Amino acid sequence: MAGYSGNKEAVQKRLRRIEGQVRGLQRLVEADTYCIEVLTQISAATRALESVALELLGDHLTHCVHDAVAAGGPEADQKLEEARAAIERLVRS
Repeated sequence: MAGYSGNKEAVQKRLRRIEGQVRGLQRLVEADTYCIEVLTQISAATRALESVALELLGDHLTHCVHDAVAAGGPEADQKLEEARAAIERLVRS
């Protein structure tokens, strides 16, 4: 079971809102909207995606990683490595 299962509906709602933001960006470009306005909206969509990513990462740490570490063994090491790699990807983006 995914760590975000308890708030899956809320995550999906946020992603649908972001999807709408991206469609809005397409309309702005189609309408030849001023570059700075488009960049501002891209920044807002990026921040919204980052927010969802951080929430999912928190859920992963709280559920998946926590449970694996409590159980110990090689799965704990694997989950910690997954979390480290995920954090690294988020920091680079």
